[in-house]
Amino acid sequence: MELKTFKGGLHPPDNKAWSEKKAIEVCPLAEGDELVILLSQHIGAPAEACVKKGDFVKKGQVIATPKGFVSVPIHASTSGEVISVEPRLGTAGTKVPAVVIKADGQDTWDENLSGADPDTLTAQEIKDRIRDAGIVGMGGATFPTHVKLSPPEDKKIDHLILNGVECEPYLTADHRLMLEDPDNIIGGILILKKVLGVEKAIIGIEANKPDAIELMTKACAGRGIEVGALKVQYPQGAEKQLIYALTGREVPSGGLPMDCGCVVQNVGTAAAVNDAVRRGIPLIERIATVSGSAVNEPKNLRIKIGQPLGKLVEFCGGAKGELGKIIQGGPMMGMAAVSLDVPATRGTSGVLLFSEGQVLKEPEGPCVRCGNCVRACPAFILPTEIAFKTKKGMIDEAEKLNAMDCIECGSCTYICPARIPLIQYLRQAKGAIIAKRRKV
Repeated sequence: MELKTFKGGLHPPDNKAWSEKKAIEVCPLAEGDELVILLSQHIGAPAEACVKKGDFVKKGQVIATPKGFVSVPIHASTSGEVISVEPRLGTAGTKVPAVVIKADGQDTWDENLSGADPDTLTAQEIKDRIRDAGIVGMGGATFPTHVKLSPPEDKKIDHLILNGVECEPYLTADHRLMLEDPDNIIGGILILKKVLGVEKAIIGIEANKPDAIELMTKACAGRGIEVGALKVQYPQGAEKQLIYALTGREVPSGGLPMDCGCVVQNVGTAAAVNDAVRRGIPLIERIATVSGSAVNEPKNLRIKIGQPLGKLVEFCGGAKGELGKIIQGGPMMGMAAVSLDVPATRGTSGVLLFSEGQVLKEPEGPCVRCGNCVRACPAFILPTEIAFKTKKGMIDEAEKLNAMDCIECGSCTYICPARIPLIQYLRQAKGAIIAKRRKV
């Protein structure tokens, strides 16, 4: 089988063996446990709480309403009492508005939730259900799905691309989802095809998941869905790189997938769409991988949004040794968490723990002009030059070097022998450029 890929990138050790054979387990929630449900856990405007301290809520009930088109509601992950509506600790260490629910142990569903046959619904009615269920991108980006499914009329979409790549090291949640619940994914893909009005759907899966490629190929037969086997090459799962690998199309600089006729969704998002439309279930739980050298028993877990990361780790036998770093997501694009007290969000694709001795703490050295970062960059920009301009405050020059095309994959930082934190400089540049544009 010919393996497709993109230009650039690299191949860090995938370290998936610790959890790729582990079936998904449900992380338990006991009576009296607290769920801290952050109101800012998607790209766009944060939701606004519509419940107050002392209220009793049911599982799936709306507890925060969206504020704008690029926003979604947030729902209770279980039934219980709202014990506070106040800022709580988020991943980055800042406090974020949150609704805190004390579980009653009953897990009683909101009786107003109901599913529907998508064949009886219009495309707009399906999008409304997806929005009302709070569905966002499950690969970690958390972009509201209904927005992605609403391209301008002048953007003709003819390809739906499904991301089953999971190219981040350690993470195996999507892999297990494809093996254990392919029908839910396929059901969601068929719904997404109807909304977009497309005939062509392709699932991209990396070659280090041969069992998923085989199973999904058989499950998709006769359904108008193809499976594309991809070379193991990070960041194969990035939207622009995935589109190029599967279709040969290039997203223009500064453009979006819709500019070349494509919409990309994660396989986990497709499953969530199927649950939302056919079963009426909002996004209140997800699958996450708990792994890393400091985890006693790595696992793939079905978790409730709002469970503390510490509860997930505890269910995996706890941590071993002194922790040096906690990462929410993958090691390349995830975020370092300040504590295991931080709650899981819709974007928590993984929780990785590493011991103190495994955290590299070398000082930044001078650039040796080796060109490794340039060769690895899948966006074809010059990371070291942009970093230099950024350090000197030359933001206009960084913008001219197409800093905004950076997809923040971290390949440049990973490959740099001088240990220059290139991705941090690139993020700084992008933030400064965005701030400058807002003032214009």
